[in-house]
Amino acid sequence: MHRRWLSWALAGVAVLAARRAEAEAETGTEAEAETGAETETGAETEAEAETEAETIIVIGEPLPLLAGRATSRVSRHQLDERQPRSAPDALRWEPGVYVQQTSAAQGSAYLRGRTGQQTLLLFDGVRLNNSLWRQGPNQYFFTVDTRTLGAIDVVRGGASTRFGADAIGGVLHAAPREPAPGERGIAPRAELRYGSADHEVGGRLELAARPWAGGAVLAGVGFRDASLLESGGPVGGVGGDAPALVPRFAADGRTQLGTGFTEATWDARLVHLADATRLTAAYYDYRQLDAPRTDQCPAAYAPAGECLVYDEQFHQLVYVAAERDLGRWARGARLVVSAQEQHERKRRERPTARAEDGGRDAVRTLGVAAAATAELTAPGAPGPAIAIDHGADLYADFVDSVAWLAFTDVDVIRYDSRGQYLAGSRYQTGGVFAQAAARWPRLTVRGGGRLGLAAAHAPADAPSATTAIDRAWATTAAVLGAELRLGRGVELLATIDRSFRAPNLDDLTARQAAGPGFQFENTALGPEVAHTAELGARVRGARGMVEAWAFASRLDGAIVRSLRSIDDCPPASPQCQGSWFRYQLVNVDGAHLVGAEAAAELATARWSARATISWARGDGPNPQQRPADPDLPYDERVPLSRVPPLHGTVEATAPWAWGYASAALRWAAPQDRLAPADLSDPRIPPGGTPGYAVVDLRAGARLDGHARVGVVLENVLDAAYRYHGSSINGPGRSALVWLELTP
Repeated sequence: MHRRWLSWALAGVAVLAARRAEAEAETGTEAEAETGAETETGAETEAEAETEAETIIVIGEPLPLLAGRATSRVSRHQLDERQPRSAPDALRWEPGVYVQQTSAAQGSAYLRGRTGQQTLLLFDGVRLNNSLWRQGPNQYFFTVDTRTLGAIDVVRGGASTRFGADAIGGVLHAAPREPAPGERGIAPRAELRYGSADHEVGGRLELAARPWAGGAVLAGVGFRDASLLESGGPVGGVGGDAPALVPRFAADGRTQLGTGFTEATWDARLVHLADATRLTAAYYDYRQLDAPRTDQCPAAYAPAGECLVYDEQFHQLVYVAAERDLGRWARGARLVVSAQEQHERKRRERPTARAEDGGRDAVRTLGVAAAATAELTAPGAPGPAIAIDHGADLYADFVDSVAWLAFTDVDVIRYDSRGQYLAGSRYQTGGVFAQAAARWPRLTVRGGGRLGLAAAHAPADAPSATTAIDRAWATTAAVLGAELRLGRGVELLATIDRSFRAPNLDDLTARQAAGPGFQFENTALGPEVAHTAELGARVRGARGMVEAWAFASRLDGAIVRSLRSIDDCPPASPQCQGSWFRYQLVNVDGAHLVGAEAAAELATARWSARATISWARGDGPNPQQRPADPDLPYDERVPLSRVPPLHGTVEATAPWAWGYASAALRWAAPQDRLAPADLSDPRIPPGGTPGYAVVDLRAGARLDGHARVGVVLENVLDAAYRYHGSSINGPGRSALVWLELTP
């Protein structure tokens, strides 16, 4: 109860502050003129833009040479207004995107029905995907701190030609904030936030400085502590069936056990501009501690004391980039060299057995990427304007992995011969690419290709009967598209794309818990190849934009889980033999995914509105073998696992000189098309996930020239809801209150 009182009290502070600012504006003490300056929706006032310009420079264009594709952008202004709990959470309002959460400290975005290994994550052009990313949803975009971002760009649809392996469903590109202290030399900034649903307390302290002419620095530290997450209550299955087996609830029937976490971040970014050359050196460090995996804390049917906890979830990234215009053959040339480490340490507490399973996995990645644009036609020359985007990239992973069993009653630790992965494993992926664009007054044609190579190496481990791996795959990608401009802002767009993903070390070597069962390796897997066709229409006007897209994709060699018997378990693998279900990854051909999405934005000088709607449907060959008994039911084709339901959003905002107020709706239809693996997944209620409608209210105000305050009232109708495939329910009626100080 005290949390609700505190949240409403803080909301009251925001309202009083807004009234104070209004009174000052009326008396002329802090008058600010409302203007028509616009962000994507035209909703941002000039005064707000000036405040942002003091601390950030948002990268102006979305990902390079992807004009004519289905893209969207989450701006810094939208991040401030929506106050997402994580980078995945920030994407809930984008068309074609659906966000699943295995725990409160994890989140994975589905792009057109695909996620995890089949989507590519980038940070300032640096590839974040590595060879240990597992099947299905993963938590790694959660390790990107939204307070360090200027924008998130979303590319829906295959993009392997430009960005390499894994970009089958699309690309998420996190664009960092840039230092811009202005003439003052030093610009401090502080952020504080409180969330009543999980007792979240967090914030960030940072400093932008200009230590020398042409040089600028942005450095900061952040923290967050979140406790158990309170929801609107249990969520029953479609048709009112019993709720999902996870999560388990406290005695109040609302507070979800197996939630909560702590995080700390620190980062530094140095930019130097001299002689038309831009040099960037950057370091980002994310540390997450004590984060339970909700669906395993406890797992379905497990004793109440069992819990899988990520003691440490770390990600470190350091890179150096050089950018310079080198003439017609290398406009905007960029070279970036990067090093990063993903580190996990986890333990599974089993108090009834007086034992604890532990493991530590780390992958270190070295990367280099270069790209530039060649202009083949001089300005003003007859014929089409022709340009070629070209480049190359290479990333190498080095793996360390160890596992142990601790007997808690006698304080003895026994180390296994291998970890979840094989220590000493290596993986490389990279390639060369070229994409050309020819532009006429009303028509643009684009096309290109990539030649890639992936290689996996892993040592043998005799005690666990693990065989060595030394495999390589040559991979190809291609894209062809056209954009027809009909006048009056009307555009018709079409694209045919071939994208790929080679099997990684998780596919080839991992032995691990996977949802309701245990997954073991398959060293014979081949690459996944997706062929996608998409059609789009876009209408742009002075006050807004409407676009709609339809797509169809065929995935051959799709890597999916297939049920196995206890006799198929690898030797020396008691966790496999003791699981409810056992899986092995296999390749299947002919998986199909079709869908459509639309978005609309409209803005006037007094208000703005935005709406999205998305739909996808997938099916593929049944990965299970046909039963020997012909009387047993068997379907040749089955739904693809965890494809999102029909869903959408609506937002309306009224800005004025000293602040804004907005209302937002998130909704989804029921999802009862379940894959065979979904039927046994404790995260999905019996019969499927029901639909929902969630209403949020937001407001913000500028107290003076150096402070902003805002509040987000989440789920004001206190709906009990869950995103399909998630282990946790969304927050119940609650408040997020934030304060920004720029002294």
